[in-house]
Amino acid sequence: MLDLSCPDWFEKIKAGRSPLPDNLPLDVEEANAAIAVFEKLRLPDVPGKPLLRDAAGQWAKDFVGVIFGLVEMSEDREVVINRKVRRYFQLVPKKNSKTTNSAAIMLTALLRNRRPNASFLLVGPTQATAGLAYDQAEGMINSDPWLKKRFHTRDHIKTIQDRKTGATLEIKSFDNKVMTGQKPVGVLIDELHELGKIHYAQKVLAQIDGGILANPEGFVIIITTQSDEPPAGAFATELEHARSVRDGEHVGGETLPMLYEFPMSLQADEQKPWENPKVWPYVLPNLGRSITIERLLPKFKEAKAKGIETFSIWASQHLNVQIGIAINGTSWRGAQHWDGSVDTDLKDLDVLLSRSEVAVIGIDGGGLDDLLAVAVIGRCKFTRKWLLWTHAWCQRDVLELRKDIAPKLIDIEGCGELTFCDDTTTDIMGLADVCQRVNESGLLPQEAGIGVDPQGVAAIIDELSVRGMDKPQVVAVSQGFRLSPAVWGVERKVKDRTFIHGGQKLMTFCVGNAKAAQRGNAVVIEKQVSGKAKIDALIATLCGAMLMSRNPEASGTSVYESRGILMV
Repeated sequence: MLDLSCPDWFEKIKAGRSPLPDNLPLDVEEANAAIAVFEKLRLPDVPGKPLLRDAAGQWAKDFVGVIFGLVEMSEDREVVINRKVRRYFQLVPKKNSKTTNSAAIMLTALLRNRRPNASFLLVGPTQATAGLAYDQAEGMINSDPWLKKRFHTRDHIKTIQDRKTGATLEIKSFDNKVMTGQKPVGVLIDELHELGKIHYAQKVLAQIDGGILANPEGFVIIITTQSDEPPAGAFATELEHARSVRDGEHVGGETLPMLYEFPMSLQADEQKPWENPKVWPYVLPNLGRSITIERLLPKFKEAKAKGIETFSIWASQHLNVQIGIAINGTSWRGAQHWDGSVDTDLKDLDVLLSRSEVAVIGIDGGGLDDLLAVAVIGRCKFTRKWLLWTHAWCQRDVLELRKDIAPKLIDIEGCGELTFCDDTTTDIMGLADVCQRVNESGLLPQEAGIGVDPQGVAAIIDELSVRGMDKPQVVAVSQGFRLSPAVWGVERKVKDRTFIHGGQKLMTFCVGNAKAAQRGNAVVIEKQVSGKAKIDALIATLCGAMLMSRNPEASGTSVYESRGILMV
């Protein structure tokens, strides 16, 4: 079992070294042979068509070395009998020769391949991206007389065939049929962040992973820029996994990460130190070759002048700064401190109830194309800190109505924090079940224990009443500017860590979408991203905070005390 972690990754980046683990068990002969092939390829769209030996940075050569060197060879060195690492994930900003290197890596794979009639794939998110990758690969072949004899290029189907081995490299755009009839030796996926917006992308990635298992030398490479929206879907899943491997949180996997980004603590710093051009070289491995600071500066200033949405996109694409909590210039101030106030045990509602002396509930919901969210806030019986747990429901057809956020909703549902409803009452019943559970714990106040939007769904009030929860236990909490005390209070408590939450993806999503807008002397929480994102769980939390700020008392003895299972 290989340890693929690289805990000193940022120190390596700052020193100009590749953020890869030390002492990887490379087959040095194979690694060097692949690098030699890569270096002999030429840049077809640069004056003089220089060799990659001179044009590529050491970081690119290091990446080639680990891709082709982490193998076990037969005694005669004619066959790869096993791969020590089968997946590679590289995060690199735009203008760092990403697509060019992708084409060169796959040509190197063709030239180092020993398997007759092997199949290789290079997959781009769109036809335009796939076309650019093919043009680069074909240009490298046409720049070398020997390669022109070795390979047959078929422009109309974007396929390159090795005349010696019969192996082929197909360059395709991404769709759910990309793996039909394929058992490839190697697959390279370009710009995964674009695929994160496609709801079936994770299923196709699973098919790709399964397809390469037929070949002992099979590999999958992902090379991508950061997303120009909050990470979602397959991209969010793969990026989080790569980070967990790099940081030593996940041991024994088969993914080797090479991530050029700032630490999340630096990205989330409200002073935004990453805006200083002096630190940009840390995340620009091809600096001085395909990109320079001088060329970036004018667009940086222009994007910043145009506003937060334009600037966020620029920073995500050119500095790999993650949109969401890390970068939202008009975001709610509490978002800047959100990640520093986590206790993952609070993902379990029972844990929250067992620690609390009293608990209140906030509810926010809209129409059938919206989320219905509940927030339970408990007050710790020992520290008096506020403890948060949330859940949400949405009708399943929201996945079709709001395709732009469907991958993110699927992610959250996979964590058990969101329920998709196949009928119009599932959400009401689920919400009422949570309220009843808290009420039966004895922690819910007799007065002002459940706060709902006065413009909310009448069916909620009806169902709560049927279950014995009615006025004065259920009260209206006005939204808009009237939530200002909760907005200010919670952001302060998050910063001083007297408001603790479970780090749920649902809340991270909603908090990252929230914008704080000034309305006279009040502040209003609005949607950050063009009105299409969701903030329902945050609004439910603020409704609950309005009730908890009244310093309530529980209605009775907690069931957790009576059962003798109190947790501290």
